[in-house]
Amino acid sequence: MELPDLPAVDMLARRLVQQPGLSSLPVPLVTEIAREAIDRARAEISSGNEVDPLQNATALLTSLSRHRPRRVINATGVLLHTNLGRAPIATAAAGDGADFGSGYGNVELDLTTGIRGTRGAYVTTLLRSLTGAEAALIVNNNAAGLFLSLAALAEGRGAIVSRGELVEIGGSFRLPDLMSASGALLIEVGTTNRTHRHDYETAASNAALILKVHPSNYRIEGFAEEVGYRDLATVAAAHTIPFVADIGSGLLDTRVPWLNGPPPTWIKDEPGVRQTLEYGADLVLFSGDKLLGGPQAGIAVGRADLIDRMRQHPIARAVRIDGTTMAALATTLRMYASGEGHKIPFWRMASLSAEELEQRISTLISASGVRGDIVAGQSLLGAGSIPGATIPTPNLELRVPPDAAWEALVKASPPIITRRQGHALRLDLRTVDPADDKLVAAALKTVAERT
Repeated sequence: MELPDLPAVDMLARRLVQQPGLSSLPVPLVTEIAREAIDRARAEISSGNEVDPLQNATALLTSLSRHRPRRVINATGVLLHTNLGRAPIATAAAGDGADFGSGYGNVELDLTTGIRGTRGAYVTTLLRSLTGAEAALIVNNNAAGLFLSLAALAEGRGAIVSRGELVEIGGSFRLPDLMSASGALLIEVGTTNRTHRHDYETAASNAALILKVHPSNYRIEGFAEEVGYRDLATVAAAHTIPFVADIGSGLLDTRVPWLNGPPPTWIKDEPGVRQTLEYGADLVLFSGDKLLGGPQAGIAVGRADLIDRMRQHPIARAVRIDGTTMAALATTLRMYASGEGHKIPFWRMASLSAEELEQRISTLISASGVRGDIVAGQSLLGAGSIPGATIPTPNLELRVPPDAAWEALVKASPPIITRRQGHALRLDLRTVDPADDKLVAAALKTVAERT
């Protein structure tokens, strides 16, 4: 192609929107990419290189289109997959959030008096009922809750943390950095693997609070020791400073009363919100989109005076939750309060039996004609919750070239995300909504036809 042969920008843009999968992209965006492709082509031609501006622009737009937010089918077996949005929320919660967000809502209006009310009053009442706390506050994620609590309760003063709990989690989030940004002064006690009660007692006289961070994405085993919640509450009370427990994953109650039968074995070492408060914690922080099974949120429950100090701090407005998310969280909590916690997607998935999953896999194989076997597997909790804990789960292992199968499944509509196990591709249906099985079968049929 020579310089005079380059198409006009509007002509190339019209050809681009006719390409498969690109017709829904906004015209201004397509035009911008067309202009960029022509500019690049002009530079390449001037350097003596061959170039096809239509092909290049199509590749750019296809890549961009695949980055737009969209629903995917999670067949990885990771129940709380951070890269896929952590916990899927209940249909009722999603519907209430959408209904609230599509119009006006009583975000801060008291419909009884007609005057300005408190944001989240209904949700905080539900939280008090479910956890036994005096008060509650909701912000946009758990890191924000921790940041706000440190700024409100320990700015310019010391916060005691065990060296074994100075965590770094996804996205290079480091606890010492967050503490520094909040204005709190880090007081490290103990060692990486062993911290004793007397370590806290020695440091408490110069501290504003004691902070315990549950190690949600790692586990120290062997020659290790930590101080429990009850002992830390006693130390904090003796020095009249608050004890703040960041338990992270948001298990409301270790008894799991919303499920039939005894609690699942995989939660045996996980702290519960209600129990942590009963042990004497003054403030408990946790996420909304992990074991709680709700939307992304940071939740703080505990003493009313501490919650009030957090609510009045200037940072509180910067990290507050929006009305749409609040509505979805309200419905999630209402399901727990109404005895419907077992219907929340996370708990429904975690409770599926091996027999049901095997039957679904057999149906998929029959409906799609794909070559595959039912093999033993392990589903993961994920998202920094209960490290190392797994749930035995039958998997569908495909007997087809894994690279070709992966590409076909990820290009399905909606995309189906699977897991590689050795040299094979596996689908774990524990994390697939049964309503999506027909979509998975259709995609697997395509795989069978191509391989």
